[in-house]
Amino acid sequence: MPWTRSSALTALSQIIRSEMMLPDTRTEPEATRVHTADNLLAPLQQWALATPNDPDTPTQNRTGRRIGASDVEAVRQTTATFRDLDNRRGGGLSRTAVLGQADTVMAMLRTGTYTEHVGRDLFAAAADLGSVAGWMSFDAGRHAAAQRIFISALHAATEAQDRALGAHILQCMARQMSHLDRPQDALELVALAQYGARNQMTPATAAALAALEARFLAILGRPAESCAAAGRAQDHFDRVDQDNESPHMAYFDLPELYATIGMAHQIAAKHLTGTERSARARRSQELILAALADRPEHRQRSKAFDHLGLARTHLVAGEVEGAAEETSQCLQLMGAVDSRRISDRLGELYQEAAPFAGTPHGRDLREEIHSRLVA
Repeated sequence: MPWTRSSALTALSQIIRSEMMLPDTRTEPEATRVHTADNLLAPLQQWALATPNDPDTPTQNRTGRRIGASDVEAVRQTTATFRDLDNRRGGGLSRTAVLGQADTVMAMLRTGTYTEHVGRDLFAAAADLGSVAGWMSFDAGRHAAAQRIFISALHAATEAQDRALGAHILQCMARQMSHLDRPQDALELVALAQYGARNQMTPATAAALAALEARFLAILGRPAESCAAAGRAQDHFDRVDQDNESPHMAYFDLPELYATIGMAHQIAAKHLTGTERSARARRSQELILAALADRPEHRQRSKAFDHLGLARTHLVAGEVEGAAEETSQCLQLMGAVDSRRISDRLGELYQEAAPFAGTPHGRDLREEIHSRLVA
């Protein structure tokens, strides 16, 4: 869509309303409709230079009510509530509700009257709410819908003149591309976020992007570069002052840093042999265990991913019994979490455990995953 305010508002409203009309399902094969490579990256390059369109457009002649700072704060509080629900229960359970709330915010932007300052804050609140709606859709396996919502939210962040929030949305999109086995696209989205937000980059944003860079470089078979990026992520995180970070970065705490870097080491280990492979696997276990020990209680989905990451790390080290135990822990948490992403990753673990299918623990691990995924 063009980088104009009117087109952003129209598209946001149409996309959100159309998504509310669709049945909520975790199995619809939307991944084939996701834009990738140049079809995705070339248009997004404009974000790095885009500016708000007609920021002084008057709203006095609109028919809606007057919007003030308290309305913006209400949207922020609603976003925080949905973000908490997503962390606790996954995206599948609350996706339709967050889309309904986003539609209400779009109506406020389209019809309400507000000052330029309030309008900028409202666009930022809408962009953050959109990032949660996109993430829930991604978590529920609605990949094409998630990508459309993410891109629309990125436009809203541009109208808000909030580059750091735009970088957060791009890292969400990068995670989606990685999940869909497009690591090069994911890495380029991270690079775009780093460049576009370079003048508004907070330490937490810089750390999150560097940690993802480490993960994607590992997937691409570049373990030395991955290790260097992990070091940069730790250096950035050491400068984090949570009081100076935006609410959308609250998720990136020390456990999240350790889990992301730990997975990078686990993936890198697959590309190594001998003592280097063993060292990376051990480091992965140390970091993910540290993440799991300090996870807040409400981060149930993150805990499930931690156990899943430990299971995959045990397999890299040839420790099949440990992998089976961690898989059982992950599956226990899945009972309270509706996340297609976890199911997809369990399918990957099932394939990775194939070489150990002849062992008792390997056979149990695969049977347990199979029984859960086909239930």
